[in-house]
Amino acid sequence: MRQRQIIQVLEQFQKSRMQFVQSVADLAAQPQNIEILHNTGVLSLLCPLLLDSVPSIQQTAALALGRLADHSEDLAEAVVKEDILPQLVHSLASHNRFYKKAAVFVLRAVAKHSPELSQAVVSCGGVDALVLCLEEFDPGVKEAAAWALGFIARHNASLSQSVVDAGAVPLLVLSLLEPEMALKRIAASTLSDISKHSPELAQTVVDTGAIAHLAQMILSPDAKLKRQVFSALSQISKHSVSLAEMVVEAEIFPAALACLRDPDEYVRKNVTTLMREVVKHTPELSQVIVNCGGLAAVIDYLGDCSGNLRLPGIMMLGYVAAHNENLAMAVILSKGVPQLALCLSEESEQHIKAAAVWSIGQIGYHTPEHAKAVATANLLPKLLQLYMDASSSEDVQTKSKKALKNVLQKCTHLPALEPLLYEAPSNILKHVVCQFSKVLPHDSKARRLFVTSGGLKKVQEIEAEPGSPLQEHITTINNCFPKEIVRYYSPGYSEELLQGLENYQPA
Repeated sequence: MRQRQIIQVLEQFQKSRMQFVQSVADLAAQPQNIEILHNTGVLSLLCPLLLDSVPSIQQTAALALGRLADHSEDLAEAVVKEDILPQLVHSLASHNRFYKKAAVFVLRAVAKHSPELSQAVVSCGGVDALVLCLEEFDPGVKEAAAWALGFIARHNASLSQSVVDAGAVPLLVLSLLEPEMALKRIAASTLSDISKHSPELAQTVVDTGAIAHLAQMILSPDAKLKRQVFSALSQISKHSVSLAEMVVEAEIFPAALACLRDPDEYVRKNVTTLMREVVKHTPELSQVIVNCGGLAAVIDYLGDCSGNLRLPGIMMLGYVAAHNENLAMAVILSKGVPQLALCLSEESEQHIKAAAVWSIGQIGYHTPEHAKAVATANLLPKLLQLYMDASSSEDVQTKSKKALKNVLQKCTHLPALEPLLYEAPSNILKHVVCQFSKVLPHDSKARRLFVTSGGLKKVQEIEAEPGSPLQEHITTINNCFPKEIVRYYSPGYSEELLQGLENYQPA
């Protein structure tokens, strides 16, 4: 009888503990309850339960702590201050897969918030424990560990290096070969987070044979996997010519271009980002993308999306065009200029406008033919407007001024230049007038048109300092015309005529 009473009391205690951790875990799943739970001191009540004799109570206590830490940086810091991490790390080696997933969730929830909190996980041996979890048989434990390692690696190069030093990369690459889709995704994502910080870290990933495995998955039916695969390939490619060449040599083009028509917008964006990171390095790498139809595909993509999704495509066109005049002409022939003009008029975000302006400048600065393509798209007045608009960001103004100046210095298409005579400030006007002074002496048709359109009259109205380059250009233009015509269009000449009329005595 007495024994039964004692057992009953112990069972009741166990049942109450289980009920408590389960209730806290359920409450912690709802954001509106988190602060109240924290204020009632729930962390110090959960900590002892991580060492409970009943595995399911340990596991549920870890789940509750993970949900609390996941909610905010302050709560994650509170978990660290309770000295919970060392015992979690220590217990990872000896518990079942359910507990391991819950404990790893706590480590991930702490690490995600800041480099300092990630460092707390590293300092208590968390990375080594997580890497051991990557060797577990259970794919759910591997997935949880890969996810936590990704959150640690993404903050900075030093934390990423600690993940590499613990031996995570070969195991993450092996995880790409597992049948579970969720594990493949998170392994690719973590490899991307490791690769992004430096050429050395990216090289570590490449040295394990990651590129070949990633390349095999670019046509996977799973959109979320493709997002991560293209992200990882982009992060590898961005650092150097040799890394970009290794990605291209894996023969992902032109197959990757098919993904620019993928229903998932982030797959499309990440493919375009990869192309941008490849083409920026050398004319040869740009030519590879151009030869497989990359320009037309990206220009079509720009027509089908908006906002930040356009950014990598806009920049990709600029990088290709910047290398040399042949590649810039390839962008023009692929109808890239009208598409960039459309992006410029449709987008309101300043950083997107700045990118479009920069790319337009890269296309137009090579030769008069390139400049004409920009000018005939009516982009010179638009660039001038963005430069002079007080609401434009400093970056947009700077890039607009530079693009305008560079294109103007090559532009000999006078009909496109003439409107700028009336609107441009003096620092831009000198480049406009300079172009007229180059063309008019050699083109009689242009001279006639310059008079009839009012251009010559406008030039006479420009106030230029004696001896300045602007004054020299005006003099060169005036020397193209008979003196009486120049005088006729000069300011004050009509008053002079009227004065002469008043003084005129008929015979």
